[in-house]
Amino acid sequence: MTTVIPQYLVDFDLGQLPVIDTDIIVIGSGIAGLFTAIKASEDRHVTMITKKALMESNTRYAQGGIAAVMSDDDSVESHREDTLMAGAGLCSLESVNILVHEGPKGVEELIRLGTSFDVENGALALTKEGAHSHRRILHAHGDATGYEIVRALSEQVTSHDRIDVWSDHYVIDLITEDNECLGALVQRPDGQRVFLRGQATILCTGGAGQLYRYTTNPEIATGDGVAIAYRAGAYLRDLEFIQFHPTSLCYPGAPRFLISEAVRGEGAVLRNIKGERFMEKYHELLELAPRDIVARAIVSEMEATQSTNVYLDITHESPELIKRRFPTIYETCLGYGLDMTTDWIPVAPAAHYMMGGVRTDHHGETNVERLFACGEVSSTGVHGANRLASNSLSEAIVYGSRIIERIRQLEPIRKTDLNIAYSKERIEQEVQPIVERRLKLQKVMVRQVGVRRTRDGLLKGLEELQRLQPIFTTELHTSEQMEFANMLTCSLLLTESALTREESRGGHYREDFPSRNDERWLRHIMRHREQGMLEEISDDV
Repeated sequence: MTTVIPQYLVDFDLGQLPVIDTDIIVIGSGIAGLFTAIKASEDRHVTMITKKALMESNTRYAQGGIAAVMSDDDSVESHREDTLMAGAGLCSLESVNILVHEGPKGVEELIRLGTSFDVENGALALTKEGAHSHRRILHAHGDATGYEIVRALSEQVTSHDRIDVWSDHYVIDLITEDNECLGALVQRPDGQRVFLRGQATILCTGGAGQLYRYTTNPEIATGDGVAIAYRAGAYLRDLEFIQFHPTSLCYPGAPRFLISEAVRGEGAVLRNIKGERFMEKYHELLELAPRDIVARAIVSEMEATQSTNVYLDITHESPELIKRRFPTIYETCLGYGLDMTTDWIPVAPAAHYMMGGVRTDHHGETNVERLFACGEVSSTGVHGANRLASNSLSEAIVYGSRIIERIRQLEPIRKTDLNIAYSKERIEQEVQPIVERRLKLQKVMVRQVGVRRTRDGLLKGLEELQRLQPIFTTELHTSEQMEFANMLTCSLLLTESALTREESRGGHYREDFPSRNDERWLRHIMRHREQGMLEEISDDV
């Protein structure tokens, strides 16, 4: 069975729908969406669409912090080299240079907008995380950095008279004509559909952790933006590179709560169920090795000891430091009867971050005119095959600013024609409930397209996913149905890309091709709805 994904998820006729005009459309309310909306609203009217509440996003749950060179003993050159090393040959050198040089200014902008980062002895407090050579991670309230950033930016957004927030609205698709994005087809909470027309549209929809049964991401992280962009004709890039966070809480009755990398940065060690430290067998940086290496090491130890978890041990540090530095993690663990100051915390890897996404240029613009992407949904070239810890929040700020610079250069859109309609003879089908199909998809992805992959497993996973394709020919009415169609789109494309890349690099590990192969695979795999699978040579030199 071949994978066939339609141009639009639903049938429509714009001539029959209410039309609402705005200047800038921002889809998503994480750090990327909030920041770009604020920047755009300086001289434009912005409509921000979020499928749940304004405060619900991946950013909210980001604990570790934001990476930027803010001290005299650090350098942009060092930050650049650390990023390139983690990215395993697939970073864009120019994109990384932009990030490391413009990141500090972005942090200052966040502070200006009301973000309160932690301070020690009158200076910004900095910590160290995996694969960073210096202490350059700013944090807030110890381990609640994402929440603090979202709090500050949300207050700015809700008080701004040029920003309208549409909460509980679902973007079904982008409306395009002649490779130009005209706006978005949106479903309101009551089921009514409207056409929101704008001069530019910015996808800030976050990641796709919910493709996996075990993830640190909230329920909303279903890959909507990637799927929407694909249907609209945008290039997708590097979808096979999924970062599995090594240390999520793995305890009966508890969610897969993220135990920040910063805990290891402050001295925590990993032990298997026998109590033995094991990272010296896998990497010279021990617990602070790149995340993909730590995640695979943990899986190997779990298999060797026939266990479902390993332990994170920070009991040798003072209780005062642990409670002050990690109050959120400490309180959450305590709620499940685990005391970080005296207990080893059971952990296991979980899907965390999507390195790939919608391919953009250095101003966040896609190959579809007037369509931009920012944050985790985008592929700017910064992360390559494996994101360096805490670079994601920096990327959203830096490229969010660049997107608004580019939008200000756009000529006004002139098309007013609404004679756009789409019909695919969809049918009403009695099928198993969406919740069951969603769980089936998540289990397939964990088993066949997870931390370690093989050709046979990927082929089996692809076959199982393709059996779910009738969703694309079904009349879709609810956001849950459309969300599942987006999850299936992303899963199919991700699995096909993982099958194509016959090597191991960064967040993609093939047991049947365990070595990195620069001669053949120092390149990106791209996907396009009409052109299929393409390759692009890496410019990391």
